[in-house]
Amino acid sequence: MASGAAAFFPEVNGNLDASLLRRYVGRKLKLRLCMLLLVLGASLLGGGCALKDPRLDPSVVYVGERPAAKEATRANFDDVSYWDDAGISGSASIRISLSEQRAYFYKGGELVAVSALSSGREGFGSPTGSFKVLEKSRDHKSSLYGDYVDASGNVIRKDVDVSKDPKPSGAKFDGAKMPFFMRVSGGVGLHEGFLPGYPASHGCIRMPGFMAQKFFDNVSVGTPVVIAP
Repeated sequence: MASGAAAFFPEVNGNLDASLLRRYVGRKLKLRLCMLLLVLGASLLGGGCALKDPRLDPSVVYVGERPAAKEATRANFDDVSYWDDAGISGSASIRISLSEQRAYFYKGGELVAVSALSSGREGFGSPTGSFKVLEKSRDHKSSLYGDYVDASGNVIRKDVDVSKDPKPSGAKFDGAKMPFFMRVSGGVGLHEGFLPGYPASHGCIRMPGFMAQKFFDNVSVGTPVVIAP
């Protein structure tokens, strides 16, 4: 700092005038402090407006305006599931490809939807062939797979098969939830379930929730379903 001041202030007996030097340094510090306060003030003011101004709040809905629809929840790997039947009508049908892990929905023979899925894992393969929707159950629960729980609903033993796993004394069976269940053969059906990105079920066709609901709402008992290898 002293070397910078030397070019502007006279010397007294070969030394910088001490009082002038102090004033020079003080002014420089004040200038820098003022600039810092101005920057901070502008930042806080801008942030405060962004937080408090309702015009900038995406959750605010104005009169006559519809709130933005929430994006359906889907698995991270699922970039294929969609439903688009705008302007399309006709009888419904479903084709499932186990090798592709995809379900295709048709109206009047025209494709209107594709869904990712998870079919039966090794040892629990999903059946193949031509079927029909035999039953629809919106809040279905499995009668074979689920958990053993106590009287308060606390899980005693998880992921059991009642045909193989003995029930502990005092426990009761709580069947696995299978929302939007569409039975096609025996205990096998299409329903909402977890999709890990590969076949993982006990034979059923698991689908993302938003797609299972769409399929469910657009089929009837008797809708043809083809399950291909």
